Amino acid sequence: MHIDNFASGNSVLHHLDPRIKIVVAALFSVVVALADKYACLSAALCVSLALLLLARLPLKQVLLRLLAVNTFILFLWVFLPFTYGGKELFTVGPLAATREGVAYALIITVKSNTIVLALIALLGTSPVITLGHALSHLYVPDKLIHLFFFSLRYLQVLHLEYERLRDAMRIRGFKPGTNLHTYRTFAYLVGMLLIKSVDRADRIRKAMLCRGFHGKLYVLSHFELQRKDVFMFVFMVLIVSGMAALQWIIPK
Repeated sequence: MHIDNFASGNSVLHHLDPRIKIVVAALFSVVVALADKYACLSAALCVSLALLLLARLPLKQVLLRLLAVNTFILFLWVFLPFTYGGKELFTVGPLAATREGVAYALIITVKSNTIVLALIALLGTSPVITLGHALSHLYVPDKLIHLFFFSLRYLQVLHLEYERLRDAMRIRGFKPGTNLHTYRTFAYLVGMLLIKSVDRADRIRKAMLCRGFHGKLYVLSHFELQRKDVFMFVFMVLIVSGMAALQWIIPK
């Protein structure tokens, strides 16, 4: 489980101040999430693709991320067109798909992919530790930052533990199937992960208390805004403002 796959690189976005990227990503996501006009969504999708090209990320890994997102969106396309009220567009047996349902599913698809692409290009190009450091500089509460760090860290730890247990099962000749033995084995696997996670959490808490932890992670280095960071921030804010204008000023 590799979270920082896109963090190494030499593009403009890789060297941009992470505080700028967090603020721009938040503004961009809010505008796209609230938009429902095709002009605004089309512009936002173009901006996301431009950011992706600017970040120079490996296309295969980006597509794998999109595949995971669109797997869930696929269920919307299965149900939403047939359950959303409106004018009939086509029928599949006794089910009738509506024009409004298809349009709504399309809007959700474009929104989801647009936001994910922008977040990959903006936030994925910074290491997780650096993002947490930047959140601290943006005056995000310390408890939220701690929760952010520990959640990401121990998702990785649990994933490694799962892989270790899974390999042990394979070495012992386990082959999954649709039978009671398989269901029982996977239940034992989940139970072991829960037990190990509770035990590890307790040991980590005691280790941190022994080292004098009292709810504060100290920052030893600080960011410095450069001219290129300010220029990119102003440029991106203008682009996001233009997208907002397409949504709320230009008539539908």
